[in-house]
Amino acid sequence: MLLRLLGRLDEAIEIANEAVRQARFTGDREQLLGARIRHAQVLQYQGKADEAIIELTGCVDEARGREWTGLEAFAIQNRGKVWFDTGDYENALSDMTAAVFLREKLGASPAEIQAALTAVAVVQSALDAQRGSAPASSDEGDGDHA
Repeated sequence: MLLRLLGRLDEAIEIANEAVRQARFTGDREQLLGARIRHAQVLQYQGKADEAIIELTGCVDEARGREWTGLEAFAIQNRGKVWFDTGDYENALSDMTAAVFLREKLGASPAEIQAALTAVAVVQSALDAQRGSAPASSDEGDGDHA
């Protein structure tokens, strides 16, 4: 986080890559998953949203399969942030809402639940604004949209 704030993303990705490597060497799958989520965060900060989504989706799937609810919530909320940054508010809302339910399932503190609910409200507001300002279009299936 500090390296991101300092604009030193090249160093941040090197550290994230090393953390993933070290976690692989330990054989601790849970530690590795956490390192992969943090690595995906750096990818997001670098503007590599597609790579971050792919990595976070894999992390969500693995955490869900192993019933690591805390890591699933962490991964899904981070994926929601990436969706939000890309303007895909539908997917962002879905992920942020899922993160709230997962945190409730974990028995998270009221402050953590409130922070997750605030994220949902922000995304919902952005989605409402997008829907209100988006002109109706008959060419939605047109593949030329970037």
